[in-house]
Amino acid sequence: MPTPTRSLFSIGSTASRRGFLGTTGRVAAATSLAAFAGMTPAVHAAGSDEIRVALIGCGGRGGGAAADALSVPAGNVKLVAMADLFLDSINSRRRGLGEQFKEHVDVPEERCFVGVNAYKQAIDCLRPGDIAIFATPVGFRAAHFAYAIEKGVHAFLEKPISIDGPSTKRIIELAAKADAKNLKVGVGLMCRHSEARKELFDRLQNGEAGELIAFHGYREHGPVQPMDLYPGPPENMTELSWQAKRFHSFLWASGGVFSDFYVHHVDEVCWMKNAWPVKVEAVGGRHFRGKLDDQNFDSYGVEWTFADGTKFFYSGRTMKDCEQKFGVFGQGSKGAFAISASGHAPAKSTIYKSQQMSKDNILWTASQPEKNPYRVEWEDLVTAIRSGTSYNEAVRGAEASLVTAMGRFAAHTGRTVTYDEMLNSPDDLTTGVAELTDDSPAPLQRNADGLYPVPMPGRYKFEFRG
Repeated sequence: MPTPTRSLFSIGSTASRRGFLGTTGRVAAATSLAAFAGMTPAVHAAGSDEIRVALIGCGGRGGGAAADALSVPAGNVKLVAMADLFLDSINSRRRGLGEQFKEHVDVPEERCFVGVNAYKQAIDCLRPGDIAIFATPVGFRAAHFAYAIEKGVHAFLEKPISIDGPSTKRIIELAAKADAKNLKVGVGLMCRHSEARKELFDRLQNGEAGELIAFHGYREHGPVQPMDLYPGPPENMTELSWQAKRFHSFLWASGGVFSDFYVHHVDEVCWMKNAWPVKVEAVGGRHFRGKLDDQNFDSYGVEWTFADGTKFFYSGRTMKDCEQKFGVFGQGSKGAFAISASGHAPAKSTIYKSQQMSKDNILWTASQPEKNPYRVEWEDLVTAIRSGTSYNEAVRGAEASLVTAMGRFAAHTGRTVTYDEMLNSPDDLTTGVAELTDDSPAPLQRNADGLYPVPMPGRYKFEFRG
């Protein structure tokens, strides 16, 4: 079993990873209920109970996180600064959020910052105790998180938050620094804040499905963007900016589609199993997509193994005109169960009387409608800030991201990989990212033939290099 690091909420030094895997959601929910039942709001040194927010990364995911933050009931949250590599992304998101939240958006042009280091300028607009939202490609996450901690700012880290062993260790080290400053850290694994999944977890731990013996999940759909990178960046865009914009295509920026897409399902299964797996083996394949192919496989088949021998089988595919399937399920000795039946929200979690997953065979199913977990995770974070409750999801988020990266690494290398091997791997995909400037060369360079290096199982020690 991987060695426990620390308790998610710093409940005590003796709290184990197995313990916090199951208790985090209930602690957050209890805190949230207490907070909105008449809690006295925290007051900044400046004398205001308003919480200011800076949005770093103004794509769709960042805009969604900002909207959820501004929707917290009685949260008194205001967006005051924005940063991105592209001005058009800032302007589009600023316009949309301003129309939706007129009283909660105050971002004049002088607080819109563009460039690789614009995140520092946006955070500098905040006061200690405010919140920075980090929704840039994950390759930048550790550097941005470090600056927020330095400035005494709470953080919301969009998932995944690490993509390999070195970046996972950096996040874990930064989490300890955040705790030392009593800073709150939310991570965008919103499924952990789902009431339906929390009830499912309790029922599974109480044995309603019997002994948990296997899990299986699927994320199979078409490409989320054109994956053919030919002919490369346009004349008015640097290679660095282009790789950041097409982040799903480059491992340094995103961990690829594997880390970016599959981390929710991986985290859900580990939560229900109440453990992290100890090893993984995987296969994957590429299909013709044109010139300048990206660094992803188009299909993945993965088998994680837990310490007691329980298996988690996963199928990922991003291909046109193929059957689509999305969800994560399990089998117990008494019956099957659905963790996420057809999407992230609503979960529609269900336990069945036997292995037949049919409507006439239901033992229990989550009541509907379900609360939106994207909103609940923000209510929990703001509540913790207001109440001063210990709240730090960074370690658990980093470990979930590491377990996800294990599967990707196993498929790309053709080797069985253990948790400890992945955590201690020296291959650092984000080397030098913290020092990048607008004029820096991109972290990934093309070879002499003008092509990007790609994973070739069995050829390289690491994913695309020896």
